[in-house]
Amino acid sequence: MKVLIVGAGGFIGGFIAREALSRGYETWCAVRESTSRRYLTDPALRFITLDYDDPDKLRDELAGNQWDYIVYNLGATKCVNFSDFNHINFTYLRNFCEAVITNGQIPKRFIYMSSLSALGPGDEKDYSPLNGSMIPQPNTRYGLSKIKAETLLQTLPSSFPWIILRPTGVYGPHERDYLMMIKSIDAHFDFGVGFRRQMLTFIYVEDLACAIFDALEKAPVHRKYIISEPRAYTQGEFRKIVAKELGHKLVIPVRLPLLALKIACKVSEKYGAAKLQAVTLNSDKYKIMAQRNWNCDTTDAERDFGFKSRIDLAEGIKRTVRAYRNELKNNKNKHMI
Repeated sequence: MKVLIVGAGGFIGGFIAREALSRGYETWCAVRESTSRRYLTDPALRFITLDYDDPDKLRDELAGNQWDYIVYNLGATKCVNFSDFNHINFTYLRNFCEAVITNGQIPKRFIYMSSLSALGPGDEKDYSPLNGSMIPQPNTRYGLSKIKAETLLQTLPSSFPWIILRPTGVYGPHERDYLMMIKSIDAHFDFGVGFRRQMLTFIYVEDLACAIFDALEKAPVHRKYIISEPRAYTQGEFRKIVAKELGHKLVIPVRLPLLALKIACKVSEKYGAAKLQAVTLNSDKYKIMAQRNWNCDTTDAERDFGFKSRIDLAEGIKRTVRAYRNELKNNKNKHMI
């Protein structure tokens, strides 16, 4: 069985490739010329270089191959210009699907990696879980680009066997946004925003990789699934888990008003635009961090392909902190040489 991982070069892509190899797949990684292969070092991996901006060239690059499964993991989570979300998250997908259809390369299953942000804010009164039957109302440009991509797949011929996964916050070794929170707690400060209760959900990257292949092998097509650890955590619970793993007894929680976050995001966004750099703090990030309820209902995934997260937050943080410390140690040794 052959699988093509589109967007294999990032944090999640490396774990998808590793899971594919562990299951015995002939694993192909679709990358761009500029893509780092830092996490794609296994000699068993095969590579194909694609140009998503040029539909004609893309068709030619894909021609001559046939994959049983395709995992479409390509996408942008932050951009310098917000119009880039539409270009990367929607137009690239459209070009790729049209190329596959035109070339007669429709696979047995096609996984599209969407996001929980495609659904938009949840119930912030009773904190009822986000679920697959909700009408999507994304409030970020990122979320809008994801729901637009999902809608594209739904308009394709019925013979196109798409399955959409909507993971919550993905963390693990090499991920950068949650690493910022871990570094802050390592410095004995935990910065939170807003004074109302916030419920956070997580999925460890290895669990997500397993869910992808379980869905490819078992799930019915034309379905959408939320992927998350089944329970939610408060900011305080997250802080205690990280602090315990770091061996810190004293961590000072600092709560900032949402207005302060909003101002910081606006300033950061303007700075990024001036420097032509994508920044972590931006208008989208403000809306994501301001959202109070990230509770998830994963019943559909559990029923249809037996999804079950194996690694809870405590174990996942243990593995993430171990990787973080190893990176610090390696960087220190490099500076000493």
